[in-house]
Amino acid sequence: MDFGHIIQQFRDGLLQTTPLEYIAVLAGIASVWFSRKEHILVYPVGLINTTIYIWLSFAYHLPGEASVNFYYTVMSIYGWYMWLRKNETKDDVLLHITWSGKTMLRNQLLFFLICYTALYAALVFLKEQFFEGAIPWADAFASATAFTAMWLMTRKKVESWYWWIATNIASVPLYFVKGLVFTSVYYVILLFMAVAGLLEWSKRAKGKHA
Repeated sequence: MDFGHIIQQFRDGLLQTTPLEYIAVLAGIASVWFSRKEHILVYPVGLINTTIYIWLSFAYHLPGEASVNFYYTVMSIYGWYMWLRKNETKDDVLLHITWSGKTMLRNQLLFFLICYTALYAALVFLKEQFFEGAIPWADAFASATAFTAMWLMTRKKVESWYWWIATNIASVPLYFVKGLVFTSVYYVILLFMAVAGLLEWSKRAKGKHA
């Protein structure tokens, strides 16, 4: 595929982008911005994004991403609750941005491996039965990294951003080849925002440690 063909595919994809996809993308960008700022609106705004993408993922044969967005929806409700919890004196939130300890690092790697293995096996089966357009290894990787990132974000762990970066890198070509060009560009934007989020949360974690 030459560069001119890629550009043409990009233009055609943008023209085919639905208003619903635009809304989902804008909500997603806003949600990541709020998460970077450690603002509670990350979750209600994120719910707009995830519910739309559940439908889009099924429509474009991305069952792994559909499962991710369903998981996002559930975890957004859980994270909303966790971020609002107060300490015993009710003068501060209970959770603060921190790095993962050795146990948490081991647990998140194990969690990723379990998710990847389960999703890959499921997608191989689903590809034959229902989703001919699925790409099991890529879809499973993007999904498993996202599962891990979202879990860590509800715990305000800095490492969540590393997993988001991996998710975004995998999702750019995945959505492009599926024809969701605007969403592919959206993940490029999220990639840069995830790097910025990593830097900002690292500073906040250092400040809390100091």
